[in-house]
Amino acid sequence: MPFRQVDVFASGPLLGNPLAVVHDADGLTEEQMAAFARWTNLSETTFLLQPTVAGADYRVRIFTPTGELPFAGHPTLGSAHAWLEAGNKPFGAPTSTDVVQECGVGLVTVRQTLVSGGGVRLAFAAPPPTRSGPLTPPQLQRVTAALRVAPDDVVDAEWVSNGPRWVAVRLRDAAAVLALEPDLERFRAPGEEDLEIGVVGPWVDEDPANPGDADVEVRAFLPDREDPVTGSLNAGLGRWLAGSVLPASYVASQGTALRRRGRVHVDLERDGRVWVGGSTLTTVRGSVTL
Repeated sequence: MPFRQVDVFASGPLLGNPLAVVHDADGLTEEQMAAFARWTNLSETTFLLQPTVAGADYRVRIFTPTGELPFAGHPTLGSAHAWLEAGNKPFGAPTSTDVVQECGVGLVTVRQTLVSGGGVRLAFAAPPPTRSGPLTPPQLQRVTAALRVAPDDVVDAEWVSNGPRWVAVRLRDAAAVLALEPDLERFRAPGEEDLEIGVVGPWVDEDPANPGDADVEVRAFLPDREDPVTGSLNAGLGRWLAGSVLPASYVASQGTALRRRGRVHVDLERDGRVWVGGSTLTTVRGSVTL
């Protein structure tokens, strides 16, 4: 089966979040998919299959080394990139270049936009939230303890789940985000859901570390690791902050603390849809034998 490894949200080679993509995977069992995802040991591995819903261009199954996800952002863009690069055309072509992905949360639209220099940027339409609203005081106390910050350091906090169970925390600025040294052991507790925490803070002009091409710094923490660049979290943050706290269109920097240089483009449109996009680049091509 054809195989690609795609760097997603990268501002240059090897600076984004890698994704393993297996094409023509309809003959694989769920056990084979899970085993291959464990073997790649990437944050996500996807498998492209024939769609089962009218109007979808392909179906994707998304696996982490420990289980399957109904939706994730960088796997959505990386899978669409690999599907297009393999020579496939969207169902709506030639009148539409939108790609429609079938996944665990339903249909997700991925659009192609020309950017300066002649390249194409992919962006997905943020799925509807599965959980939103403020945290309870005990929840906020657990989150601040896990992040090792004082409650007064938190400007705001909100549930922004959209498949993954993200809790979003807003800090005063990007410097505070980059200074975090969370206690990952506190992300798990008996009788409690594991924490998945996204943190965001604005870049300020007087900060000498300001990269100049991003409005905010984002970090994503899971019980066992920090994720380099995270589409689902940025989708949730965009629904929460775009057009109010942040401009309707802004750029998020993510991965700085991990020596990556991810850039996520978030756009809130007049119809209320939030689009989350970035660069995609194939770094490995080959075949898989399972």
